[in-house]
Amino acid sequence: MRRYLQEQLLVDLSRKAVVLTGARQVGKTTLARQLMEGRNSPQYLNWDVAADRSVLLRQSWNPRADLLVFDEIHKMADWKAWLKGVIDARPVGQALLVTGSARMDTFRQSGESLAGRYLHLHLDPVSVRELCAHSGMAADQALLHLIERGGFPEPCLAERPDDAQRWRRQYATDLIREDVLEFSRLHEINTMRVFVELLRQRVGSPLSLASLARDLAVSPTTLRRYLEVLVALYVVIVVQPWHRNIARSLLQAPKVYFTDTGLVKGDGGVRFENAVAVMLRKQVHHLVDTRGCDAGLHYIRTKDGAEVDFSLSLEGSLTHLVECKLADSSPHRALSRFALQFPEAEAVQLVRDARQQEQRGAVAVVPAGEWLARLPV
Repeated sequence: MRRYLQEQLLVDLSRKAVVLTGARQVGKTTLARQLMEGRNSPQYLNWDVAADRSVLLRQSWNPRADLLVFDEIHKMADWKAWLKGVIDARPVGQALLVTGSARMDTFRQSGESLAGRYLHLHLDPVSVRELCAHSGMAADQALLHLIERGGFPEPCLAERPDDAQRWRRQYATDLIREDVLEFSRLHEINTMRVFVELLRQRVGSPLSLASLARDLAVSPTTLRRYLEVLVALYVVIVVQPWHRNIARSLLQAPKVYFTDTGLVKGDGGVRFENAVAVMLRKQVHHLVDTRGCDAGLHYIRTKDGAEVDFSLSLEGSLTHLVECKLADSSPHRALSRFALQFPEAEAVQLVRDARQQEQRGAVAVVPAGEWLARLPV
């Protein structure tokens, strides 16, 4: 499957070192190997492989390699200082791609700075647009497939639903047991596992960490740290309420979604909303990574309870208001209200089962699959 970042990676690798991050098994290694196929003497080294780790520590890779791919090196102690030296000393013309399943800026921080030495790209799950291009599915069919399977390539492209389910069960187990251990102490794993299970049941609802902390008999500070770990590992997406004052928005309850829609426990409406969140976050990442924009994904909720599922911002102004519905084509009252309040933003009601598009006042009621297929990535 050809991923949407392939051309951008080729351009960026010709200019600087590139750091490619994203969730475990979202397709980073496969994409890196596809890039290697077009090179004369590429070399791939994974910190998790003992033999490769020795080569990395000795820096004894082929000096004439025209593409070096380093995977998971953020698990190395003082990796920033090490990588800074590698970037500065590499031969002219040698491309360097660093991949990892964690936010590199939060993993084992050191005093070294890589500022100006690399370009950063996020690889996100498969979207409606990508799946349509790969499979030839109609947009509404592709959306239903992604709601059921999630956008991770292996379960998404599996021939049988059972294969996708087996992958997901193993993925969830390994994620907590292995990746979280890089951030947390062993005795916390059971609490983290229960926390994740509770989050799976609260997707799309404002999250009260204080309430969950009482249920788990831990402090809200501990749960906040757990949530930061899950965000850093790209397990969950935290969506803050929209407010021009960032500090004020952070004081309000966030909403949480899962990068893998298949992990969500909820009805069809919740799973649909989660799938939309993943694809909107993908657009935000792409704007930030490729254009250097100040873009964000939020939701809107007022003190009187009026709420719109998502809003997109660009350079401090709202560009889109997005409400998700399974079959209801009547304009959502809060969406109509905020469409008048923010006339510069495109107000869209995404209806999963809609047959045709309608313009209802300031609100465009559109078939969700068609609208999502038109997104840039």
